[in-house]
Amino acid sequence: MRVWFNRGFSSVHTAIDLIRQADGDQRFTIIHSNPNRRAPAGRLAQAFHTEPTGLATTDYIDWCLDFCRKHGVDIFVPGREATALAGEHTRFDAIGTRVLSAASEPQLQLIHDKARFYAETVLPGAPVAEFRPFEDVAGFEAAYDALRRRHAKLCVKPSHSIYGLGFAVLDETRNSAELLMAGAEYHVSLSDFRAGLAALGSFRSMLLMEFLDGREYSVDCAGDHGRLVTAVVRRKSGQAGAGQRIDQRADILEATARLCAVHGLNGIFNVQFREANGKPRLLEINPRMSGGIGMACVAGPNLPYIALRGFADGYEGLEIPSVRGGIRVAELARAVELA
Repeated sequence: MRVWFNRGFSSVHTAIDLIRQADGDQRFTIIHSNPNRRAPAGRLAQAFHTEPTGLATTDYIDWCLDFCRKHGVDIFVPGREATALAGEHTRFDAIGTRVLSAASEPQLQLIHDKARFYAETVLPGAPVAEFRPFEDVAGFEAAYDALRRRHAKLCVKPSHSIYGLGFAVLDETRNSAELLMAGAEYHVSLSDFRAGLAALGSFRSMLLMEFLDGREYSVDCAGDHGRLVTAVVRRKSGQAGAGQRIDQRADILEATARLCAVHGLNGIFNVQFREANGKPRLLEINPRMSGGIGMACVAGPNLPYIALRGFADGYEGLEIPSVRGGIRVAELARAVELA
């Protein structure tokens, strides 16, 4: 069975490696494509092809269809343009290719729009942080006035973002130079932030939120169209070099299963939580493999292989290892020579 991973996040390298380790009967032939012919994932795939750059979304989808026809792709696991491709299953089905999408196109659009996602999410066991969207200075000031009355510390982030890009805690006492000298990562001066907003005028939608100061949890999951098949909960330490603890908290697993059902999540996905007063609060759903997928798999379940094998053949009869809770995991880098 020929499986194609197109250009995606860096975790695709780990996913291909894990699949090939588990695929003892060589059920799958892995194809990878990337504009960078030296992409690390290309070293592990059984076939590698160069992707075009600069294509509009519709043109890229047409290129993907042609690629699947030409290379006899049975299963397509998209990274690049995954949301748009989730709405094109019928076209791929017609040429004999199944697309492994994390959710339907409308659900993916909702998940990626954090303002809409937070507003529509009802999760009593792990509610989202209180927030207000804003798109100009007046909107920020109104949001700040409302939230600062109830929360001692606030933070900001874009409504559309990945990897936490754009996130910052608002510091009310120090300017940017003082924060830089103090090495206060992910902090921004409130006065400087206000001045910057005024200079911009209007800008893309942002969120002002209560800051959650507890421990962070990352949940790597395999799902079957709304059913949570298995999940590994990683508790982040916040201390460099300390690794992460596998902590299968029942409340976090229950909240994750609920989100999986509500959004029809499928294949590999990740959910982020953070504590406030000892209780989990939902941060976001990442409808893709996380950067820490390899650490999760050390705890037992080979999530990329489970998700692929389940999608290909069904989950009935598929052996899924139990999660070894309580262990500490980490990633160790090593240097290699590139061909």
